[in-house]
Amino acid sequence: MNKNIYRSRKISNTVGLTLSMGAMLLGMTALIWILFILFSKGFAALSLDFFLNSTPAPGSVGGGLSNAIVGSLMMVGLCTFVSTPIGVLAGIFLAEYGDRSKIASITRFVNDIMLSAPSIVIGLFVYAIYVAQVKHFSGFAGTLALSLIAVPVVLKTTENMLRLVPSTLREAAYALGTPKWKVSFSIILRSAKSGVITGILLAIARVSGETAPLLFTALNNQFFSADMSKPMSNLPVVIYQFALSPYENWVNLAWGGALIITLTVLGLNVLARVFFREKS
Repeated sequence: MNKNIYRSRKISNTVGLTLSMGAMLLGMTALIWILFILFSKGFAALSLDFFLNSTPAPGSVGGGLSNAIVGSLMMVGLCTFVSTPIGVLAGIFLAEYGDRSKIASITRFVNDIMLSAPSIVIGLFVYAIYVAQVKHFSGFAGTLALSLIAVPVVLKTTENMLRLVPSTLREAAYALGTPKWKVSFSIILRSAKSGVITGILLAIARVSGETAPLLFTALNNQFFSADMSKPMSNLPVVIYQFALSPYENWVNLAWGGALIITLTVLGLNVLARVFFREKS
């Protein structure tokens, strides 16, 4: 009887491992195939003109995505500047001060809704409350939409990372007479800084490729512009529009833009992991 049970469990284990390995190989094959096509077509589109020239007119030859690259950097940079302090401070409040607070419960509930809300809904929301009121698209509207996407990610990650810090560290600081606000900022936040920065990077990675909210807020601009009060070009929208166009030059530029976003997100994550591994 025991031998039969052992044999049955061994067969079940073998089948489970085989199915798991098969699923992993299938996923890895699809990922490698996607990355191979992206890198091969993306690198073929990269050149000096790609980084120096603005988006070309329909049917023309040459051109680049300098206006889209600068526009994306400005909006994502301002979004990071806005969402990071809001998300981190709200995460500290929920983790350190919000155990029995009704405000904290409501904040967590709203944050969970924001995390699961489709980005296009956030884009429509910003369009209704801002773009429709000022009667024009703008980079500031795009930044607002991206910030509404990034803040919940930073907040949730910060709260979770702070809760992983041992309570004995807090008790030791309190025993020395350290005020709670100083414990939260100087000890607890510093202990969890690698996880918090990882959350910020995850937020940047998510908003870097968002297209739907920018279609309703920043829209696009064929020309180079650093004025965020006007429609502003950005990589996700340009990639979306160029990839659907019938012009081969635009499609090639779209592949190059997709490669730039992929390499940027990958580079940020790799540098952060290497840096904190060396520090630890």
